[in-house]
Amino acid sequence: MYSKVLSGTLHGVEGRLITVEADVSDGLPVFNMVGVLASEVREAGDRVRTALRNSGYILPPKKITVNLSPADVRKEGAVFDLPISIALLAAYGYIPAECLEGLLIIGELSLNGQLRPVKGILPIADYARRNGFAGIILPYGNRREAAVIPGMRIYGAENLKQVVDHLNDSKRIEEVPCIQPEFGEKKNFSVDFSEVRGQMLLKRAVEIAVAGMHNILFMGPPGAGKSMIAKRIPTIMPRLSYEESIELTKIYSVSGLLEADSALITERPFRMPHHSVTSQALIGGGRVPKPGEISLAHHGVLFLDEFLEFPKNVIEMLRQPLENGSITISRLHGSYVYPCEFMLVAAMNPCPCGYYPDKERCRCTRPERERYLKKLSAPLLDRIDMNISVKRIQYGELYGKRQEESSAVIGERVAEALARQRRRLKPFGISFNSKIPSNILEEICGLGAEEQRLWKEVFEKYDLSARGAARILRVSRTIADLEGSERVHSGHILEALSYRMPGFSLGGEEG
Repeated sequence: MYSKVLSGTLHGVEGRLITVEADVSDGLPVFNMVGVLASEVREAGDRVRTALRNSGYILPPKKITVNLSPADVRKEGAVFDLPISIALLAAYGYIPAECLEGLLIIGELSLNGQLRPVKGILPIADYARRNGFAGIILPYGNRREAAVIPGMRIYGAENLKQVVDHLNDSKRIEEVPCIQPEFGEKKNFSVDFSEVRGQMLLKRAVEIAVAGMHNILFMGPPGAGKSMIAKRIPTIMPRLSYEESIELTKIYSVSGLLEADSALITERPFRMPHHSVTSQALIGGGRVPKPGEISLAHHGVLFLDEFLEFPKNVIEMLRQPLENGSITISRLHGSYVYPCEFMLVAAMNPCPCGYYPDKERCRCTRPERERYLKKLSAPLLDRIDMNISVKRIQYGELYGKRQEESSAVIGERVAEALARQRRRLKPFGISFNSKIPSNILEEICGLGAEEQRLWKEVFEKYDLSARGAARILRVSRTIADLEGSERVHSGHILEALSYRMPGFSLGGEEG
């Protein structure tokens, strides 16, 4: 007897339909599984037969063939245990075939028939909704993750017997109600910008960077407050939209990093990998491709402290993701695309010891400084919108009586600037000034005759690249938004230009 169950798998961060077919016929007792299967899928045969026996279902000796199609897609993981079991039970007559119509079934089985949570349920549930499935049966531990997808009937089962009883209509599994995530007040942070003394230029630059989601590089001596300010960036960032939250949660679901019983991620991520990180861990990849840190920072911040302590080949791999907002990983069985629209925040010292140009404290030779700074190539530097020289904090700043602005005050200005951006950019399908395409950049900036003359002079004097010039204009647009100006004026351009002058050259001399 033949039966068919519809299931799903992952391709990158998107779901894909897999059909599980089972055929039971007379012949020598054998259990064959075909369909380009990884070793963990081939092992499902033993898990399934043991789980069925321990759940009270006896399968008479028959010739069993299980096929997972399409055949050109490699199947990996233990997510097919449950659909294989249900397909076999339907083929043996334990379950009516018509009960399986319109359902997507997925889950890993223990030997005692219990269902274990699996990775990547959210993308698969979203795929099922977009392709007209009425419902999905999955492990109980994944129920809340799938329930954020509206218009789907979600059934969370604890064991195999529950699924069989539900399909036979003898004891229905209670449907999980759709979860409406809360996007209300920001969470309470343990840090605040009011704790940062001095460094007004750096805080101003960070406010601009966050308001437009611009990449920013801090360069200065140790103890100047670079890391301290970077770690407070999440306190002034705008909230995730529902669409952004779904995209981000898919990535964490695929990576297996979604907390148990959680629904959606509603806070922008802040990722801070150590400088010993490998290229695969940062960019993504591996034998079984997985998202890297750049994808886990999607719609959030990737903070690379001690930037030039990272291996040169690793930081050079950031070039293409910074430009495209996605990373494509090619393997023998296909290509995987992971989104990575993140805000890069990097902090570095001006020399190996960190104290250049203070000749009294710095003991680095010029060749040492040159070797150190050459790890940061001009093409990579050109992809960073703002380069800030951080000075040592002075006694008066550190112990003065000045009242520093709180994260709430700065965050309110950022939110107002972002609201202006979104109204202006909505027709183009983007949310941040850093994503404005070059072909509409001048139109969005609205430069007047005076600004055009200044811009021509700046472009020629500083010998800007096309990419660098576009990034200065995008930062100018954000500065204008922070001031509530509909047009970009000369002062906005000059301020943005000042953030492209890092105060050092790649040759190691102070500029």
